[in-house]
Amino acid sequence: MDGAYALPEISDKTENGDDRLGTVRIAPQVLATIARLAALEVEGVVRMRRDLGEDVDRLFKGLAGGEGVSVDVIDGAVTVDLSLVGAPDVNLYRAGRQVQARVARAITDMVGMPVLAVNVHFVEIDLPAEE
Repeated sequence: MDGAYALPEISDKTENGDDRLGTVRIAPQVLATIARLAALEVEGVVRMRRDLGEDVDRLFKGLAGGEGVSVDVIDGAVTVDLSLVGAPDVNLYRAGRQVQARVARAITDMVGMPVLAVNVHFVEIDLPAEE
């Protein structure tokens, strides 16, 4: 299946009653991009944390991701892992919960796939540079 995920069927008929027009497939990178953009909207998330070793490992395992995002789809449901850099002056627990809610809602709203889990990992704090 070329690495894309087929969406679950909602209806076999179009609005005017015709037969189905074809298949809709979502590339794994689309899911990763949706998750990344939703996470970066949350106050207290400074940036994604990129780990080149994990990116290479994902590439060989055929998983979507990169730039701090790992997406896995099993039986049509999405699991997302995010590696984030947080701001020093925010409650990271609250920011993490907001990230979970926004990412799950964005994937469900934009793609229509259920989200099993959004795992948030704050791996670094963005401290100001010393002068």
